[in-house]
Amino acid sequence: MEGSLKRLQTDYIDLYYQHRVDPQVPIEDVAGAIKDLIKEGKILHWGLSCPGINTIRRAHAVHPLTAIQNEYSLWTRDPEAAVLPLCEELGIGFVPWCPLGYGFFAGAINENTTFVQGDFRAILPRVTPENLPQNLKMLDYVKEWGKRKEATASQISLAWLQAQKPWVVPIPGTTQVTHLQENLKANDVKFSLDEIQEFNTGLSKIEIAGPRNAKAIMDGMGVEAPAKQ
Repeated sequence: MEGSLKRLQTDYIDLYYQHRVDPQVPIEDVAGAIKDLIKEGKILHWGLSCPGINTIRRAHAVHPLTAIQNEYSLWTRDPEAAVLPLCEELGIGFVPWCPLGYGFFAGAINENTTFVQGDFRAILPRVTPENLPQNLKMLDYVKEWGKRKEATASQISLAWLQAQKPWVVPIPGTTQVTHLQENLKANDVKFSLDEIQEFNTGLSKIEIAGPRNAKAIMDGMGVEAPAKQ
């Protein structure tokens, strides 16, 4: 920790994540170490990325979690079943990573897209030639809402996530300032309760082709998939 603070030229970390739960280390030990660092003022808040439900409860019991970071987007809605309700129960914020579906909902992937060597999106089942045409129907649906709201598909996608709960804060990644500015304007896009219901009803009628397949993504990046806990 001392080395990290020195390299970052700061005295403390605002939000410190364990980005992958180590199945070989009891989460209580991790939470205990974090608790000590918080007492020392070196960390202000902490979170977990991609943990299991039981892991969240056990960690939170040692020291309250501030945030859970999981993949969540229009075509990856797994957290809605159990993780979001648990976060609401325990008062934990939720941070969706990959909220734009690896650029899919930013319009970065279409029938003519080719990926350079090393781009792991090439192994995503949902953008393979056999699955992409079906999934583009969802993107078209989002674009239609964009026309209605005078917003881009990216802005609609991010605004939809933020409309789920006030404590849901997506973190889109980008390397371009123009995209950053576009994403920030998602804060200006608002959905009424009736509009969210209408949006979700239409969304539910569009079948997603291909699994999320996190293991394929991890394997492609040379990373082991997290164990279920």
